Amino acid sequence: MEKQSEWRLHGDHYLGEISALCFLHAPPLPHFSSLPYLLAGTGSQVLLYDLESVKILRSFHVLEGIRVHGIACRLVDCKEGSVLSVKIAVFGERRVKLFNLRIEMVPESQDEPQVCLELTLLHSLPKFSHWVLDVCFFKEDIATSSHCLVVGCSDNSVHLWDMLTSSSILEVRNPERCLLYSMRLWGDELQNLLVASGTIYNEIIVWKAVPQNCTPSLGSSVKDHINLSSSFCNGFNHYSQQYQALNICRLAGHEGSIFRLAWSSNGSKLVSVSDDRSARIWPIRAEREVSDNSGEIVDTGSAGPVLFGHNARIWDCCILDSLIVTAGEDCTCRVWGTDGNQLKMIKEHIGRGVWRCLYDPKFSLLVTAGFDSAIKVHQLHSPLSKAPQEQAAEVKELIDRTEIFTVCIPNSSEHTGLMDSKSEYVRSLHFTCENSLYVSTNHGYLYHAKLFDTGDVKWTELIHVSEEVPIVCMDLLSRNGPKLSSGVEDWIAVGDGKGNMTVTGIVSDLCPPKVGLTYTWSAGIERQLLGTFWCKSLGYRYIFTADPRGKLKLWMLCNPSQSASQNSAISNNVSLIAEFISSFDIRIMCLDASSEEEVLICGDLRGNLILYPLLRSILVGSSFGSEVKITPLTYFKGAHGISSVSGISMAGFVSNQIEIRSTGGDGCICYLEYDRDRQSLQFIGMKRVKELSLVQSVSSGANSVDDLTSSKYAIGFASTDFIIWNLITETKVVQVPCGGWRRPHSYYLGDVPEMRNCFAYVKDEIIYIHRFWIPESERKIFPQNLHIQFHGREMHSLCFVSRDSQVGLNGKHDLSSRSSWIATGCEDGTVRLTRYSPGVENWFSSQLLGEHVGGSAVRSICPVSKIHTIPADETNMPNGTERQHATWDTRENPFLLISVGAKRVITSWVLRTSTIDNKGEASDDGVQDKTGKGFPSMSFQWLSTDMPTKYSGIRKKTEDLENIVGIKKASSVNIDAESRSLFPERKEMQLRTCIGEIYENDWRYLAVTAFLVKDPVSRITVCFIVVGCSDATLSLRALILPSRLWFDVALLVPQSSPVLALQHAIIPIFQPSEDKIQIGNAYIAISGSTDGCIAFWDLTESVENFMLRASTLHTENSIDCQKRPRTGRGSQGGRWWRSLGTTPKKKPSGGSVSMRVEEGTGVLNDVACGTSSKLNDPENTPTACSQAMFTASLESEVNTDDSSSEICEISPLHVLSSIHQSGVNCLHISDMNHCQSFNNGFLYNLLSGGDDQALHCLGFDLTLLPTSSESQIKAVNVENPTTKFEDIKSLNHCKQNKNYRIRFLYHDRVASAHNSAVKGIWTDGTWVFSTGLDQRVRCWYLGEHGKLSEQAHLVISVPEPEALDARACGRNHYQIAVAGRGMQMVEFSVSPDMDGRGADGFC
Repeated sequence: MEKQSEWRLHGDHYLGEISALCFLHAPPLPHFSSLPYLLAGTGSQVLLYDLESVKILRSFHVLEGIRVHGIACRLVDCKEGSVLSVKIAVFGERRVKLFNLRIEMVPESQDEPQVCLELTLLHSLPKFSHWVLDVCFFKEDIATSSHCLVVGCSDNSVHLWDMLTSSSILEVRNPERCLLYSMRLWGDELQNLLVASGTIYNEIIVWKAVPQNCTPSLGSSVKDHINLSSSFCNGFNHYSQQYQALNICRLAGHEGSIFRLAWSSNGSKLVSVSDDRSARIWPIRAEREVSDNSGEIVDTGSAGPVLFGHNARIWDCCILDSLIVTAGEDCTCRVWGTDGNQLKMIKEHIGRGVWRCLYDPKFSLLVTAGFDSAIKVHQLHSPLSKAPQEQAAEVKELIDRTEIFTVCIPNSSEHTGLMDSKSEYVRSLHFTCENSLYVSTNHGYLYHAKLFDTGDVKWTELIHVSEEVPIVCMDLLSRNGPKLSSGVEDWIAVGDGKGNMTVTGIVSDLCPPKVGLTYTWSAGIERQLLGTFWCKSLGYRYIFTADPRGKLKLWMLCNPSQSASQNSAISNNVSLIAEFISSFDIRIMCLDASSEEEVLICGDLRGNLILYPLLRSILVGSSFGSEVKITPLTYFKGAHGISSVSGISMAGFVSNQIEIRSTGGDGCICYLEYDRDRQSLQFIGMKRVKELSLVQSVSSGANSVDDLTSSKYAIGFASTDFIIWNLITETKVVQVPCGGWRRPHSYYLGDVPEMRNCFAYVKDEIIYIHRFWIPESERKIFPQNLHIQFHGREMHSLCFVSRDSQVGLNGKHDLSSRSSWIATGCEDGTVRLTRYSPGVENWFSSQLLGEHVGGSAVRSICPVSKIHTIPADETNMPNGTERQHATWDTRENPFLLISVGAKRVITSWVLRTSTIDNKGEASDDGVQDKTGKGFPSMSFQWLSTDMPTKYSGIRKKTEDLENIVGIKKASSVNIDAESRSLFPERKEMQLRTCIGEIYENDWRYLAVTAFLVKDPVSRITVCFIVVGCSDATLSLRALILPSRLWFDVALLVPQSSPVLALQHAIIPIFQPSEDKIQIGNAYIAISGSTDGCIAFWDLTESVENFMLRASTLHTENSIDCQKRPRTGRGSQGGRWWRSLGTTPKKKPSGGSVSMRVEEGTGVLNDVACGTSSKLNDPENTPTACSQAMFTASLESEVNTDDSSSEICEISPLHVLSSIHQSGVNCLHISDMNHCQSFNNGFLYNLLSGGDDQALHCLGFDLTLLPTSSESQIKAVNVENPTTKFEDIKSLNHCKQNKNYRIRFLYHDRVASAHNSAVKGIWTDGTWVFSTGLDQRVRCWYLGEHGKLSEQAHLVISVPEPEALDARACGRNHYQIAVAGRGMQMVEFSVSPDMDGRGADGFC
């Protein structure tokens, strides 16, 4: 490194597991938080949180490349009531550092003072020989100037460190010199210090340090020894004495490793948690017991209760006087009584479990933290946390606000004993507010219940439909907003068993409530009226009724005459104005309508969504003599699998598109989009709420924009419990055991559901009402999530996502240009989009895009944004072909995200706008900072998922199956190894099932790269995807947009080893003239495999042939939108296997493709030679008919040219063998600052890293050769294109009428670039960034002739890095993201003096 000041490599925030927690209690002073502060360790950082304001105050880097394992703190001083001074000890691995934290409250003109924080390093202790397991502070003695820190190490030793002299003054080693998994210290001075050590032999040794000359006899008590030690001389003189360890007891009982120990406040009890999934309570006696053999210590007696309940290893524990808290790998935190009974279980973390738990007895605050990066704060109810007597009243007043009412309907007292057929019971409940409840019964009564704070309930009988007719359905249109009409605040609609409807207007602000207008009419025949629905957007004059067969009727309540009595029943002013016919004959469960957009959306009992037209002329028409029968516009079959749709709503009427959100019994929230031009519903996303088996509805909370995608609360059921779940913080707000959703129930949420919620349910004849309502003045919202939740498992891939590739061209380092989005794929199958922005909270937010089928691991992910256009003269469009018009917002310039993983799943996501500015228009600047400046915001929606059919592997693998399994093919199956047909005839699969099952577990995609190509004439956009599979196959796939149709394009063969890394280069081809006219592109794929080879593949001919054929197929009407992601409950079995014959036929050569569309989509089945495509849905609707007509036409188009229909196999353009001595883990290609080489070519640099710890740089260019020189071209030997780099310098290649040359210009190798395997690499042609398992990020300068020279390196906090990506966010400024077990951002900047060497590319 020549000049250290020329560049700077700085590690920023780490987003990963939380490894340490510690409370910081401030004295009760003005301006300071009444709740304790929280210190959290993550990576090499310490985060400081204010629990009262629920926000992060500051983050501090305390260790370099070492994870923080523990934190201890002690309040030192409080000056003038506005400054706190706290000593903090942080340890990790073999390091301990001592800091001073200064917290100052600076008053401002505003109500809230500004918090000023300063962390100063006091001491950095020498590196210990063994790992540090625990530290604690001794009580400071002013008289003796004693300031000691105690450090416990894994070799079962204790060290005393004097903080004044910065020296070690005492070291005591236990004679039991075994290694430890855990240690916990207790005591504030040496005389009463107790050490609990968890050994590798599953035992606990409790010991203390005593002077050698004062060792008590074997039979003496520890209490007497402590009295003797109190006579030691004061000061440091007694530390100069020789000390030894005195073992008090050995505790045996665990059957696994002891991971954590915790002392009670008085040192009389010890809690241990273990690998055996149990927690044990040990009473520590004062006596030291020995066996007959001198010096041998035995167990002190029987242990206390053994706590069983966790389903996996337990990582942490803490003990208070009245309760015990444990946290484990099963993602649960459990609260136990000291008698061993489990009092509460909290399960809100994901992934590999809860790592740390902490409890504050004064405020009953429970903090949990885990592998998923989340820190969650709960407030336990007072019955669980029995605080000290002097604090009991305060804690109860603060927490115990849940009111439980148990009431019965007025006539229930007439029946005693068990219920019979004549008993009156509740059929329906509806809240209007926190103290108002409507109740209907089977005897035809409608009641109103008024709840009082005293616990009393006042009943009012409103109407009585009939003596013998039960009320079977009820709906409420409440007063939330202005009064509905003529003083009426609530409209109640009830339907009875005779098919009669009764609608009543209630003036509920009177006491008792008064019945206003009442409408009665016959809505159907007996036992055929099952549902009634108001729609708030239509108002009280329109009401729907539903029958068991899916028929929906719309009724209009006419305005009564002025002379009509307010309480008289009106039966002749109700008109049936429309009747909606379902496509499925299944009962409608929920609906929503919009008079402005003239649409009605319904959900039925079997998960289907039906959309009807709702013409304004029908609603405002004056003729009521005849009803109109309306058929559906379109439908979506199985949006929630086969589970019932429980709620539906729509919003976002932009660009002729309507956003629809539905909830159902599959535990999912589904998002769909209705295109008015196409009259089609397409699935755009899904949120699976894993804690709920049924999601009944979704709420956005108070003062939220009506954006369906920004849902905050999910309300539903899990088994027999009612649950309100916070979707943002992933925390459980309410859980009430109620017996399940089938019981009559109702709920009401206030502006903040965490503080205001009501729930009522019926059990037997009793109505149970749970009301939690906190006044405005005492609002402290719990539970809370202090830190964003991230992946709960390891990440294998990441990439920067930038909508505009030119952000920051001015070179300014503003916050907008430095704010970035990162897409990550995880082992658990989830794909997340995380936003990084500078400031205190660098990791601003993280949203879950979705998950792969069955939770299959995501192995690779890549963004696709730039569109490459094929010149018009290459398409050769036939005469008469019409231009196809795009109809979606992002059709012209789509931004895609492609993820691949296990089970050979390819999932595509498309960018969509998710925010609304202040004017209500779509905007990219949806998030505002304190200065009012917006940050770019983005969101992706699910586009399509592709999965292979069973036995759909590469046909050349069939011969390998014979050799491995040892069986022969059936004689009826004639497999031609030379054939390449893409449209095989449908024949019965003859291979034995066991062959496919052996390879089924090995089917997983390992790498992906993709690019977009557009035909300017047909305006078709195709995403070409190259994927490498673990069975050593490489294939080229195509996704046509917006049709969502998947095609098999080509096979890249032969491939002897699995491909681990893929890159592509789109090289423009210019005519060899001075005009520099571009005549096309060369599409080159580059692969790195496990045998260390790097191969180049020319995809140009296959891409152009596919675009030619795709432009002749009218796919604009075949949008494959009738498909939902195959994940979550209700997905009908996940993968749907089809047994298709794989017998190919040899066809004449020609460019063609094979289309493969998933079954069950409702659009297309297989479009293949000799087979017919059928609609999966038999319903006769206009949409289905149009789809069937198009299917036949598309099939005929394919069959007309079937003679040329075959799959093509692409041989490698060239293979460079032995580049790496083992697997090629990562590749990255970049042009050298667009520096044009001679002969109209472009110079490219290919960087690779492998398991051999080496980095390679390969420079090459591509040049179009004159046609006249065709006779002089010597093409490379295609039969044996594999060479070493030294053996080839120039490669000529012929493609149809174009001849071009690829030249390999230089090759540089850094043998030991890292100390372990290289996992990630990135370059822009000037700077190269790499990472490896040595947990380093290294920066290299790419010099002349590809020479790599290391300029800087940084130890990062991410254990086991797996992937790296980078972006230029300004002139000479880069952001580097590294992912593995967590994710960290690293920033690299170059000084202005290096402009000659700096990067000119920007992001």
